[in-house]
Amino acid sequence: MKVLFIVQGEGRGHLTQALTLERMLRRHGHDVVEVLVGQSDSRRLPGFFNRNVKAPVKRFLSPNFLPAPANRRVSMPRSVLYNLMRIPAYVYSMRYINRRIRETGAELVVNFYELLTGLTYLLFRPSVPQISIGHQYLFLHPEFRFPRKNGASLFFLRFFTRLTCIGASRRLALSFRAMPSIPALRLDVIPPLLRLEVLTCESTKGDYVHGYMLNAGFAADVRAWHERYPDVPLHFFWDKADEDEVTAVDDTLTFHRIDDTAFLRYLAGCKAYATTAGFESVCEAMYLGKPLLMVPAHIEQDCNAYDAMLAEAGITAGSFDLGRLLDFERQYRPNVEFRYWVRSAERIVMEILEGASRAEYYSSEMAYGYCNSFEM
Repeated sequence: MKVLFIVQGEGRGHLTQALTLERMLRRHGHDVVEVLVGQSDSRRLPGFFNRNVKAPVKRFLSPNFLPAPANRRVSMPRSVLYNLMRIPAYVYSMRYINRRIRETGAELVVNFYELLTGLTYLLFRPSVPQISIGHQYLFLHPEFRFPRKNGASLFFLRFFTRLTCIGASRRLALSFRAMPSIPALRLDVIPPLLRLEVLTCESTKGDYVHGYMLNAGFAADVRAWHERYPDVPLHFFWDKADEDEVTAVDDTLTFHRIDDTAFLRYLAGCKAYATTAGFESVCEAMYLGKPLLMVPAHIEQDCNAYDAMLAEAGITAGSFDLGRLLDFERQYRPNVEFRYWVRSAERIVMEILEGASRAEYYSSEMAYGYCNSFEM
């Protein structure tokens, strides 16, 4: 089976999931013919992805969300205005996606939550079946529990999620726990797609706090806490291209530019982990048995953090108050069942993907009809 990946390239989560799935498909004798990555002008494709992906990689311009001036949470007004001004470029990207689907000879498209994939299927109706993968599809599950947040924000999140999966024959919702699949919604709940390096990593308990910030504006929180408690070693990673690989503020506070190998090494050896609540790194910390402090940067991460809190993985906060994390660490107990759930991923996912290429699993008209209805 020839498979084409289309990946939403903001952050590291979808890229890591794509790498993991590529390895699974190749182990089962399938061919990932190409990886299309949606990127903005403001972010570079991470080095870990370029080093590990086997298929040819091509980039296209895709919508993204902009942070507020403080570079902490996402600013919806700025994001909407920015993306409206770039609509002609996005139309060009959709034409490019449609052409690559046709020219690669793909028999299956796997979409990692890229908005322009759904819009391409809406406008051009490719005949190749599509599977959409992402933890965000769990937001469409009737049993998912949302945090108490602004109703309009939650509506927009679910609406956006439906746009990404237009034309999909299956939506695979990555989840912290097993939940019933909903055939009527073409929704399957699957385990997280964690990279092999995490699954084979040995976890130890060191004396330092590890962290990751989606937006560098959160660094002010970390510095402020560090000034009050300078004896606690801190190692934080960020996606800040204009900084050195390692920025040592002093003997106990170090900022690192994101790198998959170094990130995992520090995660495996830390005593606790603080993060802006991206799904992938939360799952990695849970698998390695690390207590979590989650500081969401946007509404999607608010939902991730609340769901992880229900799974007793950690606590949430509005800032990087590491004292609360250290208090939680003293009474934290790892979720052993989560490890077994993660290890079942390959069997579950491959059964779905291999079935998706057969006619009995795919009806394009049904897929378009359901996803175009946008029931909320």
